[in-house]
Amino acid sequence: MTTTAFAFVLAAYLIGSLSFAVIVSKAMGMADPRSYGSGNPGATNVLRTGKKLAAALTLLGDGVKGWVAVALASWLGPRYGLGEQGIALCALAVLFGHMWPVFFGFKGGKGVATAVGILFGINPWLALAALATWLFMAFVVKISSLSAIIACVLVPVYAFFILGPQSVYFGTCIIIAIAVVHRHKSNLIKLMTGKEDKIGNKGDAG
Repeated sequence: MTTTAFAFVLAAYLIGSLSFAVIVSKAMGMADPRSYGSGNPGATNVLRTGKKLAAALTLLGDGVKGWVAVALASWLGPRYGLGEQGIALCALAVLFGHMWPVFFGFKGGKGVATAVGILFGINPWLALAALATWLFMAFVVKISSLSAIIACVLVPVYAFFILGPQSVYFGTCIIIAIAVVHRHKSNLIKLMTGKEDKIGNKGDAG
């Protein structure tokens, strides 16, 4: 990896490490989202407090940072010799930064909103397909985590048809899907045992 590529990837990781669930909660005088509910610093867990604005800001912040990291790498990177592989690494770096943030003791979120932001940076149609899947499944099954898992599993399928299997971003989408589903392993256990709550319930997966 070149020095330039390393600098972009590191910057993407640091952007991802900005945990908006924690930042917004502290700014609004709320408890650390890692201390209640699912313990997950994400928008769904913040919503448990009943603070819809805080949850919306968390969702927006986590999504935008994913887009920003990829967009900056795409716009500025080529000027410094950063190719598609480097941009793909930046996409993964911002996601891993969200999941394991250096600024917050490596205790991060599950990556759904950030992944959507990344997909918008890669290809808006890919992101819209993933969002549409989540919304449809959320309407049908009323379970946030299951909707997210199904949407993530289908992202590589959408990428195959939208980007093509030859695209470096196709492989990126596969890794993103695996990472996000892995972060939902506790939710998968609850789903298999019938203990996962539906959207709107106090115990809803965060």
